[in-house]
Formats: sequence, structure tokens, C-alpha cells
Amino acid sequence: MNPPPFEISPPDLGPWLAGNTGTPGVWRWAASEPGRHVMVSALVHGNELCGAWAVRDLLASGIRPRRGSLTVVLANLDAFARFDPQRPHVSRYVHADLNRLWGDMPWRHTGVEQGSEHRRALELLPHVQASDWLLDLHSMHEPGPPLALTGPLPHHARRAAALGLGALRVADAGHRAGVRLRDHGRYGDAEALDAFALLIECGYHGARASVDVARDAVVRFLESSGAVDAGDLPPDWRQPDVDADNPLLVVTDAVTVGPDSVPSFAQAWKSGDRIAKAGTLIGWNAALPVTTPYDDCVLVMPTLLHARPGATLVRFARRQQMA
Repeated sequence: MNPPPFEISPPDLGPWLAGNTGTPGVWRWAASEPGRHVMVSALVHGNELCGAWAVRDLLASGIRPRRGSLTVVLANLDAFARFDPQRPHVSRYVHADLNRLWGDMPWRHTGVEQGSEHRRALELLPHVQASDWLLDLHSMHEPGPPLALTGPLPHHARRAAALGLGALRVADAGHRAGVRLRDHGRYGDAEALDAFALLIECGYHGARASVDVARDAVVRFLESSGAVDAGDLPPDWRQPDVDADNPLLVVTDAVTVGPDSVPSFAQAWKSGDRIAKAGTLIGWNAALPVTTPYDDCVLVMPTLLHARPGATLVRFARRQQMA
């Protein structure tokens, strides 16, 4: 099945490429009043345009923090520069997935050949380590509802619920292939209760609505952080509130593409699909059937795009009411 067409074009980021920190694409402002160090990042993947638009508009708005500091990051500029609307999925990255290079960064010591994304991760590392709150804006290979990925720690899920975002909240541990930006350092520390990271998948890469989701996330996150006051950002960015009591989707299993596998699905699945019975056939991986492990199983981000060995094919989640 061919992916849907792109409804959005890449923004002109020319005025914002230099940054003001000595790191290309990284902007930072500090207020005189104390507060959190807040970071908003986009373009961790070069074809995820919704975050690029939201960050471009945030920079163009002239917003400055009233308390603490605000760091705004255009992450994978090399991949973004290669974006081709005729082949939009090719520019996800240049040499390696920038969202699998964090945590202990073992690749620095193993002799692995380092490319564009490895160098960029090291450039961005000091800015990430200085942050207290992190909003990482993404989009998805396939159409589906927006997802707010909170990581496995409960305090992140509680803070995400309080934002009132119109997204399914998903608690998961990430990918076998490597550590995500939102799980780096303090954001993966159960004792760092003052730290909060949220990765929001704003919808399909090319969906016009994904830009609205990204802007809404920026407004809510910045206001909740205390860096800005309500009304500092354009009022039309905010979308209607959503019931914070919606269940949390807790990922219990992730299916990783096997070696020499050409996986396939039994039908066209999307994030949020609820499968009533355990043992329902989802597809095939390494010539073996993939089935739901329990009743009332929710699928999270099923995709065949970039389905290389070691990549995540689909995640299974249970619905759980927030405590």
C-alpha cells in the first residue's frame, strides 16, 4: 500500500539555521527570574515537518521565557536539507537514526563508523543535559491518532495527562535498536522527579493536521512548565481540551523485525486499534505469525516502512486507568 500524499511542504528555516548558541540550529534565551530549563526540539528526523513548522513559528513569534530558560532545537538539519517531496520518507536520516543514539552512547567507544547523526548528537548533548523539561516533536510513518509517548516512568505519564493534549498517552520503554532522546539521562531516572520529557507523535508525516497538534503541544508544554504565561503564545494554536482521565496505554511487548525478514501485516492496522481476543493474527515476522498476547490489546505504531532487521514492527499495549 502506498503512503498517503504529503499535504504540507517544508518551511523556510533559513533565518533560523545559525542559532545563537554556537551550535547550528540551537537557540536559547534566559530570563532574569528563576525557573526550569525548558527545551523544545524538532526535526530529530528530517522528514517530520510538523515540528519544523511549530518551531519555526515559535521562533518567529519572538516569545521569550519569563522564568528559567528556553532552548529551541532544529535537530537533524543535514537530513532536512535532503527532503524531497517526491520521496519524503528517504530523508528520515543521513547515516543513522538520531533518535537511537542517546543514553550511554556506547557507539562512542565501540569503533562504529560515525556519521552525520553521531556528530550531531554530540553537538546537541550539552543542551540536552542542561534541560529540565523536554518536548520532542515527531510525526509517524502511517496515518493514525496523535500519540504522547511518556516513557516507562509514572511521573512522566502523570505530567503528560495534566497537559490535556488530544493524543493517546503511551507508556513505553523505547526501542531495542537504541535509546531515544526523550529517555536520555535524567529523563530515564526514576528518582529525578522534577524532570519531564514528552515525545509527541503528531500524526502522519504529511498530514496538515499534524502541524496543529504540534503547535498545541508547544503552547501547553510551555505554559505548564512555567516558562511563559497563558496568553504569551498565539491563542489560535491551542486546541480543545481533552479529558485527562483517558486510559494510559502501557506497552508490554514490542515486536522487532527479525534477521533476513520481510515482515507483513494481515490487514491495514493503525495506532489505537483495539483487538478483542488474544491470539488474533496481526501479521508475519521472519516467517512466523505475530499474534496479540492478551485480550483487549491495543496496537501502537504498526508500520512496515523502514522495517529493517532490529526496527520495531509493532507494539502491544494494555489500557490502564491513571492512578
